[in-house]
This record gives sequence, C-alpha cells and structure tokens, in this order.
Amino acid sequence: MKRLLTGIAAAALLIAGCAPSGQGSGGSGGNTNAPADATEVTFTLNWVPYGEHAPFYYGIQKGYYADEGIDLKIEPGSGSGNTIKAVAQGQTMFGWADTPPLLNAISSGMPVKSVGVFLQKGPSSVEFLSDKGFKSIKDLKGKRVGGTPGDAMYATFPALLAANGMKESDVTVVNMDAANKIAQLAEGQVDAIMGFFHDQGPTIEARTGKQVDHLLFADSGLNLLGTGIVVSEETLSSQKDLVGKFVRATQKSWAEAVKNPEDAAKAMAELAENEPPEEVLVKQLQLAEPLLQLDTAGAPGVNSDDQWADTIGIMADNAGLKDAGEPSQYWDGAHAKADGS
Repeated sequence: MKRLLTGIAAAALLIAGCAPSGQGSGGSGGNTNAPADATEVTFTLNWVPYGEHAPFYYGIQKGYYADEGIDLKIEPGSGSGNTIKAVAQGQTMFGWADTPPLLNAISSGMPVKSVGVFLQKGPSSVEFLSDKGFKSIKDLKGKRVGGTPGDAMYATFPALLAANGMKESDVTVVNMDAANKIAQLAEGQVDAIMGFFHDQGPTIEARTGKQVDHLLFADSGLNLLGTGIVVSEETLSSQKDLVGKFVRATQKSWAEAVKNPEDAAKAMAELAENEPPEEVLVKQLQLAEPLLQLDTAGAPGVNSDDQWADTIGIMADNAGLKDAGEPSQYWDGAHAKADGS
C-alpha cells in the first residue's frame, strides 16, 4: 500500500508523475548489463519503491532481464489506478498493479489485462500497534479504523465485517488520505488502518520503534488477488514474444529474490531512489514471500481460473464491479508457466 511521503520524497513523486516514460525520479536508470541490441522496456510500479519491488531491481542486477534481451527501466508509480491508466494509454509498456482496481478498469473499458498476479494471497489488512491486542475482526467493535475512499479495501470492508458477524455501525470508519494513514495511526488518531501489511507494517515500526500487528482480510473470510503484471491488449497482440520474455524474467527474479532477500534489498538500495532503509526492504520482501503461495502455484505469478473467479465474485458482490464476466476478460494465463518456460 502507499507509504507516507514528506518533503523531498513527495516532491519527487509529483515530478515523476508528470515526467515522460524513462525520465521519472526513482527510475532504475536502465539495465547496464543489457546487450546493445536489447529492447528498451519501461515498467511502472504501483507506488514509489518499497520492498515488494526488490525482485525487479535484483533481476536487473543479476542479468535476468538482459538474458531475455530486455533493457529494463523501472519507474515509480502513484497508485495502481494511475499505473493501469498509463499502461492503457501507452505511456509505459508494463505495469505492476493491484487486481481490484484492474478489474474495475477493464470493466470500464480500458484495453489492458493481467499476465500474472504474483501476490496470490491478498496483502489487504487491518493494521494496528501491537499494544491494542486485537485478535480478530470482532475486536474492532467500537473502534476507529482509518480507510481511503475509492480503494478496494475501503469498498470491501463492510463485507469483511459481515463475514465476521458484524454490522457496519459496529465500527467507525475514518476517511483519510492514503499518505496520511501511517502518521495518524502512529499518533493515535485511529485505532487501526486499512493497508498492505507487508509494506506499511515495517515502515511504521522503523519510524515509531513500536511493534505493529495486523489482521489479514484473506484470513478473515475475504481473499482478493493482489499485485501483478499488467499489459495493454495492443502489446499482448503485437509483441507476444516480448511479453513472454518479460514475464519469464520476472518470474526468475522473484524466485531468486525470495531465496536471497538481503541481496535483493542491496540491489534495490543501489539502483532505486527514495526507497526505505535496507533493513526495512528486507523485512518487506520477507513478509511478501508467503503471499506468493508457491506451494500451490508452483512458480511466482502462476494463477488459476478459480482464483480469478473468486476475486471477481467478491468484487461483483461487494465492490460494485459491473458486468463481471469470466476470468479470461481480465487475465491471460498463457505466459506465466509453472516450469518457467
């Protein structure tokens, strides 16, 4: 989820949001290991760099993208919705975005698709300082929970309450900007916030010195697919081989990075800009690893029709997804293979 930005970092993000592809603040600066005839590929993240993104920088450093003939340039993002729009408009070739806003974008007519969700157990959660002692969603009764109108967690929070035998009136939802949630939680203005635990938790702990716990939506009756690779319909049809190469390099980057989180974090610290401290990057990546569900997926980014159907159903029933349709409307599973081929 989105990190708190202040001062120079916030200004850099604003500049990045206006810069042409390949020139954003926070970009990787390209793949120095790529051969001279490599294809330059831009890849826009869902937000400014945090630990979940370390595998991409590791893949550049280790030459996994270069091995596929790709000169990869990584750009920071300003939310999954904006990244998806940039892909649809041809401003970037690939994007890294959350699945719920992707479903909404496609249902509204944007010509994009997923070619593989990597975080298959959704990172959506309710986060809180450990001294609150919450053990289940029911413990939120009578509490103040911060959320950002318009994001998938906010839209599905009433369904999370219902799944746990609660009414919307049992909890006071405090509307707040995504960039302010961490500060407001740390200052005690709310009892908990909705967010991505693997990003925000380590960030809050590093800034406050206080331990953070969370309750996952996925463990409380509401699992939504998380972040993955987004590409335009035009690129899928006209550059099928390149899409396959990018997905294959990304699968290898993730598979190796989660085995070597310290090395992946070090690569990110060397190549990215405005990233969290290295020790925070390591923890964020380690927390992301179980979300890959490698025991069932076989390899990073390999999805099933059932997973997509479940997420589509939850969004249709609880988050206003119109004309939901079948998984094939949103996802092309031809590129992310369990054997990495």
